[in-house]
Amino acid sequence: MTQNQWQPVWESARWFLSADGESGKRGGNETIRVTPEGEVSLRLPTPMRHLANAAHGRYVLAGHVEFAHRGAEWRARVAADRAVAYRIHYNPGKDRWYVDALWRPKDAPAMSLAALRSGEVIGVDLNADHLAAWRVDIHGNPIGRPRTFAYDLSGSSTRRDAQVRHALTALLRWAVRTGAKALAVEDLNFTDSQSREHYGRRKWFRRLVSGLPTGRFRARLLAMASEAGVAVIAVDPAYTSRWGAEHWQKSTSTPNHQTTRHEAAAVAIGRRALGRRLRRRAAPPRQHQTDAAGHRIVQAGGGSQGREEASRPGSGSRTRSVPPTRRPYAGDQATQHRSGPPIDQGLTLVDVQERFDPLFAHPG
Repeated sequence: MTQNQWQPVWESARWFLSADGESGKRGGNETIRVTPEGEVSLRLPTPMRHLANAAHGRYVLAGHVEFAHRGAEWRARVAADRAVAYRIHYNPGKDRWYVDALWRPKDAPAMSLAALRSGEVIGVDLNADHLAAWRVDIHGNPIGRPRTFAYDLSGSSTRRDAQVRHALTALLRWAVRTGAKALAVEDLNFTDSQSREHYGRRKWFRRLVSGLPTGRFRARLLAMASEAGVAVIAVDPAYTSRWGAEHWQKSTSTPNHQTTRHEAAAVAIGRRALGRRLRRRAAPPRQHQTDAAGHRIVQAGGGSQGREEASRPGSGSRTRSVPPTRRPYAGDQATQHRSGPPIDQGLTLVDVQERFDPLFAHPG
């Protein structure tokens, strides 16, 4: 921009007039008053009272305003004399003056986690260029097909913020249309300093992680979800992508749609919000072959990294030949972790004979 182009932009950025709202005053603002019909009037200070063209030292502007976005809510506040803040500013590109109306919405009522888990939730996986979402029922099963809400974070900060708002608007409209009670998102907090400690010299991966719009996404989501009447559940992000790809990517793929890793992670996020396990249980044994195929126990092997705790034992015997365990966790049963015959578990031949041959007597 040349100096002649830059000068009017710099000056117009300082041509504004703002006034905070006051509850109980006429129209919700005594300094800048806007009637429901769109008439704008200003209360002039004492040295400028001689310029007033209306009663009580007020100056009425010739133009009228109209609020297309949330105009019904604004008119209701003005009619009830509730506080509304106004800001009058100039746009040199369009050569027009604008009036912004601002007010603080009511705090959304807090809902318990148990109440949110009584219905469907939508798991949302945040990525560098899109949001992957999948609806999950009360039992943790994915419903329908996943949805993708893309955005482009290139350009100025204003454009990036608009891209995130557009994606969240489409996401919330889908959530309201499907009747989901809450959105489940990961509790992410990526910064460049934190990613440097975790990922070291891998600059390309640090740049990818730090580029995620976590702060902007969190602030926009909480504000917009509150207005839409949709709750937000923040979950632990540990292993959601890994276990989602391992246990849900292949099982949810169809010949017409191949589930991506991010869509599978959305299922894992939704299941964690509902208090369900992220990993699927092993397939049940074949009929009449329980002893040969093994029991249907925990969802992952005992040596898996970051595995969840073992499942509680059920009442009664699992098979006719194996009695129920008396230990607090079913994962501690010796029958599940045997690596060989008793002779390989620190027993001598004499101990084996004494245990299984009642006629054998050890001398001494």
